[in-house]
Amino acid sequence: MKLRVFSNTGVCILGFSLLTWAAPAPKPAAKPAARKSAPAKKPAPVKARRALAVRASQASAPMYFRIGQAEITPVGFADFTAVWRSSNVGSGIGTGFPGIPFGNTLAGNESEFRFSEQNSRIGFKVTAHPDDFDVTGYMEADFLGVQPPNAYVSSNSNSLRMRLYWVDVKKDGWELLAGQTWSLLTPNRRGLSPLPGDLFFTDNMDTNYQVGLVWGRIPEIRLVRHINRHWTAGIAFDSPEQYIGGAVTLPGAYAPQLDNGSNLATPNYAPDVIGKIAFDSSHNAPRIHLELGGVFRTFRVDNPTTFVAQKATGDGVTLNGNIGLTKKIHLIANSFYGQGVGRYIFGMGPDVIVRPDGSVSPVHAGAGIGGFEVSPNAQWTWFTYYGGAYFQRDFTGSGKSALGYGFLGSASSNNRAIQEFTTGLVHTFWSDPKIGALQFISQYSYLWRNPWSVAAGAPRSAHSNMIFADLRYVLP
Repeated sequence: MKLRVFSNTGVCILGFSLLTWAAPAPKPAAKPAARKSAPAKKPAPVKARRALAVRASQASAPMYFRIGQAEITPVGFADFTAVWRSSNVGSGIGTGFPGIPFGNTLAGNESEFRFSEQNSRIGFKVTAHPDDFDVTGYMEADFLGVQPPNAYVSSNSNSLRMRLYWVDVKKDGWELLAGQTWSLLTPNRRGLSPLPGDLFFTDNMDTNYQVGLVWGRIPEIRLVRHINRHWTAGIAFDSPEQYIGGAVTLPGAYAPQLDNGSNLATPNYAPDVIGKIAFDSSHNAPRIHLELGGVFRTFRVDNPTTFVAQKATGDGVTLNGNIGLTKKIHLIANSFYGQGVGRYIFGMGPDVIVRPDGSVSPVHAGAGIGGFEVSPNAQWTWFTYYGGAYFQRDFTGSGKSALGYGFLGSASSNNRAIQEFTTGLVHTFWSDPKIGALQFISQYSYLWRNPWSVAAGAPRSAHSNMIFADLRYVLP
């Protein structure tokens, strides 16, 4: 028994030893392959970075479509406006400020009311980025053009009118614009941008805006230098027009050479030259925008007998501020004064008069607006403005032989001062860049004007109360 057990045990031990000797030695564990370090990424080229930025913004961008490499964004809104005035101005939904009727006339005792959709706008903005350029094209039109005789009777066929049509090119801090645009003399809210949202022309519903606003939509060539993120400077050349309106009494032979509201081809001598520099604080609210600008103009008339030219120059200076007192309250303070600048004060007064010897005399004038815009939240904005315009008298002679503007016995259209107080509310029901916005806009204004001369027993001033209400859908 013992020998058998021992034998079996030995056989087992021997067998295990043989198996162990015959088995190949285990290979050492393979070392993990060394990782190759990824090559450092090169900065994306300018075009790629711009494309990434565009894609990142598409989620919240307004509706647009693409043709080639250009993006086309619709702009505009659908308006339904109601307007009531305590006197019959007879100028449609845009108020004819210098023609408010006096209380001793029939029109001054008639009120007027109308509905209108004429202020609705259509247009588009095109953006493209060839090479290192940024190109923007802008077109905007409304329906406040010349009306056919039966416009308000049956079909209400309001006429399309071009407001803006320009192209703007930017590169390396320089900017060049050409086309019909808001004149560089129009106050800005930021920089010297030509885009309507970056300009100040009030929140009023009145399509002629506010007395005291200096503005124009004029064919213009503009060169702008973006000095840094705070300072911008620009110079512009505006299409000229030597304007007198219908209130100036002229030597008869000179009338065709000046724009009296019906002469559309006056022999202008040179473009109006405008310069402006703007300062903007950081983009964090409250924002501060300040600007200083000036305009230089040249006028010429020719003696109809001797053909000798008489020339004169006009000039003006503007100082404007759009100041964020807090994130919700903005102070508006705009001022303008000069000679030969009536055209830029909404044409409410003349640029020049002509003396009996044919010499040209620029009329001194001034304008300004002060007010507040308060936005307690994204749904509400309350605005209040006071604006005024002043035109100095300039004449020769007296009685029936008097020539010029503002002389004793001149027509009541020779205004010394026009003033307007306005307040209103804008309520935004909802707003989304992808579907647009729905707004209700209201405005109340009290307007008065004082001429240089009134007939004995006549009122010294004309007055009107005005109420506007508007429902607007803004395109996305």
